[in-house]
Amino acid sequence: MKALSQFFSRKGRTLALIVILVPLLALFVYVALRSGPLAPVAITVTQVASKALKPAVFGIGTVEARYHHAIGPTAAGRLARLDVDVGDPVRKGQVLGEMDPVDLNDRLLAQEAAVERARSGLAEAQARLDFARVQAQRYEKLWAVKSTSQEAHAIKRQELRLAEVGLTTASRELDRLVAERQALISQRQNLRLVAPVNGVVVKRDIDPGTTVVAGQAVLEIVDPQHVWVNARFDQISATGLQQGLFARVQLRSRRDQALEAKVVRVEMLADSVTEELLAKLSFVQTLEPLPALGELAEVTVDLAPLPVAPVIPNAAVRRDGNQSIVWKIANGAQQRVPVTLGVIDLDGNVQVIDGLADGDVVVVYSDGAITAQSPVRIVDRIPGVSP
Repeated sequence: MKALSQFFSRKGRTLALIVILVPLLALFVYVALRSGPLAPVAITVTQVASKALKPAVFGIGTVEARYHHAIGPTAAGRLARLDVDVGDPVRKGQVLGEMDPVDLNDRLLAQEAAVERARSGLAEAQARLDFARVQAQRYEKLWAVKSTSQEAHAIKRQELRLAEVGLTTASRELDRLVAERQALISQRQNLRLVAPVNGVVVKRDIDPGTTVVAGQAVLEIVDPQHVWVNARFDQISATGLQQGLFARVQLRSRRDQALEAKVVRVEMLADSVTEELLAKLSFVQTLEPLPALGELAEVTVDLAPLPVAPVIPNAAVRRDGNQSIVWKIANGAQQRVPVTLGVIDLDGNVQVIDGLADGDVVVVYSDGAITAQSPVRIVDRIPGVSP
């Protein structure tokens, strides 16, 4: 009996162990087949469809004034007064300030007196010429009837010539003094700082009492009617960027508003350091209020539409060395297919030039690396991988 009891005891423990190990082994096999190295790779797929892409290029820029007008003196001096400040609107021809004339006003008064004296001298020379002409004519008649000497006749003719030379000299002296006076007037007027256009003062670098040198800017004026965006685009994606294309601009201060703009110019010189193309875009409508100069802006330029061609998501493209490939699902298996790609739009769609046709099914996302022999299973979404 004791031996029989020991046999059944050992048999019960064996059965209990088997009952525990079999589910564990089944669980291990299930886990290995579902999430282990033998598990099929989860993939999402899409069908190739032909359509016309509307490509666009994205860039970052800053708001700038198209025309900057730096106002300053043409000669060194001290700033006497300044009548405007930053933000003040100005009109063309408005006097904004003035340089200290120093002794220029006194020199101008002295020049006025010299001009008046020269006018008097000219009048005196004219009177002397008139008198000499009358005397010369009278002695010419006397000489004709032999009523005067040849010497007296010659003296009167010489006096006439001297009077003519005196008048010419006086006239030229007056012209010189008038020109010098006009130069002083121009120099005096040049001391005034005058607005060249209608605009807004955006910079004031100098305050009254400060000495400035010739060409140094005191004020800076911009025309609010001519504001544009200086944008930068990656050279790789900027193919097709050209003058006349329409764009959408979003200012940092107006994130909820897309402003219409147009490409005015694509610069001939690119930035070789950042590998970017530079372009200028002007707003279609005048902005009210005027955005701050230097404000960042996001620019999206719509390029010319492309011909109809097969299109796939850019996420479906893999890189194998220097070659682009996709995994194509056909006859229940995946195939490695080399493709030639075209333009990519901002929505992540890429044009396929060669390698695929309408209706082909390609892998978009996978939760692991796949090969031609990898078991796969198609799912609608892969958490943490596909959107």
